[in-house]
Amino acid sequence: EIIEGRSAVDESMVTGESLPVDKAPGDAVIGATVNTTGAFKFQATKVGKDTALAQIVKLVQDAMGSKAPIARLVDVVSGYFVPTVMIIAILTFLAWFNFGPSPALAYAVVTAVTVLIIACPCAVGMAVPLSLVAGVGKGAEHGVLIRNGEALQTASQLKV
Repeated sequence: EIIEGRSAVDESMVTGESLPVDKAPGDAVIGATVNTTGAFKFQATKVGKDTALAQIVKLVQDAMGSKAPIARLVDVVSGYFVPTVMIIAILTFLAWFNFGPSPALAYAVVTAVTVLIIACPCAVGMAVPLSLVAGVGKGAEHGVLIRNGEALQTASQLKV
């Protein structure tokens, strides 16, 4: 809070307002803002976890830890898909081991591993959380705070 003096403060990093905001005694000043003109004395009224900057950091951390609805869907699908792929790989191994040409064990292992590589859902399971973290991080870099994964997912449906 400003105790004495007047100035204009650039709050764009916190509020997104591009023009400096005039400040006078009694007005609040947010940490991490820039004094552009004048001089003033101020008193810290919030420290540590209570500051605006700490709350912004917490918001970004919470958003990065949240799951988008599509991520939950991918988890459910993977829960069925992975066991199915494992069963197909085992059946492939058994078929090539019993009916394949010599050396049957080598062909059985190669074909079973090939099934696992081709059908592995790892890329899908990793793509969703990575894209969420990348989106939230990029938004934070540009001053856009994204509350959670669902907000990021539904942003694509906005009509502005």
